[in-house]
Amino acid sequence: MKKIFPIAPAADTAASACDDAEAFALMVLGDSMAPEFVEGEIVIIEPAGAAHDGSYVLAHVNDEWIFRQLRRDGAGWQLAALNPAYAAIAIADLAPVRGVIIQKSKPGRRKATKRYVE
Repeated sequence: MKKIFPIAPAADTAASACDDAEAFALMVLGDSMAPEFVEGEIVIIEPAGAAHDGSYVLAHVNDEWIFRQLRRDGAGWQLAALNPAYAAIAIADLAPVRGVIIQKSKPGRRKATKRYVE
């Protein structure tokens, strides 16, 4: 059974115009999360989603918004890219995590949708 960690909404989230608990969409840029997520795909982020080891998350680290996979690393955590060309970023706790990716889709293709939570 996966251990679930709730994420507290932050005041300076990427979706500051939205309600703190309202899901929002972003477009994937770059290749750091390839091959699972490719540039141009749309991801849906749940700001109040529950994060666990293996979740895909939106995080705010070093004044930059990044999309990575959350991985447990001893007593701390890592924000890991799926593309091995990018280094993992160590974080002490889940404070930088601002939302959990719950779905992805290719623009204009409803059948090309994949959900990450049920």
